[in-house]
Amino acid sequence: MRARAPIRSSRRSGGGSPRTRPGSASTWARKTNASDTRTSSSTRSSPRRGCRTCSGSIRAHTCSRSGRCTRLPGSTSRSTTSPHPRDVRAAERRIAASSDRAVALGTAGSPVHPIVPGPSRAETVVVTSGEALGRSETPLARSRLLRGAAAIGAAAFVAVGLLGAFRYVSNFWFYRGFPPPKDPAYVRTTGSAERFYVASAALGGHRQPVDVYLPPGYTTHPRERYPVMYLLHGFPGRPGAFLKTVRMGVVEDVLLARRRIRPLILVMPFGSTGTFTDKEWANGVGHGQAWETFVARDLVRAVDARYRTIPRGSDRVVGGLSEGGYGALNIGLHHPGEFRVIESWSGYEQAADLKSIFGGDKALVAANSPSVTLPRVAGALRQAKTYVWAYSGTTDSFRAQNAAFAAELARAGVVHRFRVIRGGHTWAIWRDQAAGALLAASDHVERSPHA
Repeated sequence: MRARAPIRSSRRSGGGSPRTRPGSASTWARKTNASDTRTSSSTRSSPRRGCRTCSGSIRAHTCSRSGRCTRLPGSTSRSTTSPHPRDVRAAERRIAASSDRAVALGTAGSPVHPIVPGPSRAETVVVTSGEALGRSETPLARSRLLRGAAAIGAAAFVAVGLLGAFRYVSNFWFYRGFPPPKDPAYVRTTGSAERFYVASAALGGHRQPVDVYLPPGYTTHPRERYPVMYLLHGFPGRPGAFLKTVRMGVVEDVLLARRRIRPLILVMPFGSTGTFTDKEWANGVGHGQAWETFVARDLVRAVDARYRTIPRGSDRVVGGLSEGGYGALNIGLHHPGEFRVIESWSGYEQAADLKSIFGGDKALVAANSPSVTLPRVAGALRQAKTYVWAYSGTTDSFRAQNAAFAAELARAGVVHRFRVIRGGHTWAIWRDQAAGALLAASDHVERSPHA
C-alpha cells in the first residue's frame, strides 16, 4: 500500500492539466511513471536480475527484458523513494518538447533522452557517449594500461642497458680496451686457432684446456713440421689473451706475409684451476700441484703427439708475460736443453713467498727463484746454446730485478738480450713487443722443415 501512495499524489498534482489524447507523449510518460512507481518497492528489496547499470539503486527505474536499465527523465538521485510530482511535470514538459526524437546521445549524468514507445512496451534508455562509440574503457582501466606499458618500456630499457654493459665488460676483458685483432688486407692466408685438453698426471689427472694457433699452410702442407712456441699467461689471466689482446696470431700472419719469420705453432695452456687462482707455473706443495712438470713434460708430449712438430728441444721456445715470464725463466732454467729460447716479458726472477704454493718453505722458494738457480745451471745453458730474450718497462716495478738478472747472465756467459722499453707493466707494451718476440724465437730455433 505504501508503494501506491505516490501514484495518487501524482494524479492529484496533474488534475489541473489539460486533457490529453490517448497515445500522446504526456499519456506515455504518466504510464511509465506509474509503472516505475509500482516497481520501486520491489527493486528496493531485491533488484531485478539483469540490470547491469544501477542494480536497482536509482529511484523510479525499471529494467527491460533485454537487461537495459531505464530511468525516468530527470531521475538523478540515488534514492529509491517515489518520484516527486514536480519531477513528473518537468518530465512531461521535456517529453513533449522532444517527442520527435527516437534516441539521442548523451553523457553520464546528462538529461536522459526518451525512446518513442513501441506497440507493446514503452521504455526510456540512457546511452552514454562511451557506449555509443563502442568504447568500454574507464579512466582507471586506461591508467592501468598506461602504467603497464610504462613498466614494460622501463624493463626493456634496463635490459638493453645491462646487455650493453655486459658486452662492454666482456670486450674489455678479452681485448683490454684495444680493437679486436684483424689481419690486414694484404695478408692472403691466415692461420687457425683451436683448443684441446691435456689429462696431466702432474696435475692429478686433471684435464687442462690448451689453446693452439696453427700457422698458415699447416693444413695445405701435410709433410711440413714446425717449431713450437709455448706461451704462459700472467695472473689473473687466460690463454686466450695472447690471441685476442696481444694479437700473436695476427702478428705472425703479417710477419709470414712479409717473409720475416719462419712459421711456428703457438701453444697457450691454461695455468690454473680458476682465473683468480695463483699457481706461479711452479711445482707447489700438495698433490696435483706440479705446474712446472705439467708444462715441461705432459704438455710437450701431448703437443708432439697431436701436431706435426719438430720434437726436439732445439726447436722449442718457452715464453710468457708477467707471471708467465717468471714461469718461463723458472721452467727453462730447470730444464736446460728442453727449450732453445727463453723469453720473459716483464717477468721477475725471485719467486713470491706464497704459502698457498710453497707452504712457507723457504728452501722451496729459493729453488724456484731463477736468480738463485742461474749459477748452478749456467754451464748447461751455454752447452745447449740457450738464448734468453727479456725486456722490462721504464716504470715497471720489476725493472731493477730484471736488470740485475741480465747482469748475472752476462757474467755467466749465457747468450741473452735485455732491453728497457718506454712504458709500464701493461698490455700496451706486450702488444708492441709481440713482433719482436716472434722474431727472436724464429731466429734462434734450428728449424728443419722435414725433420
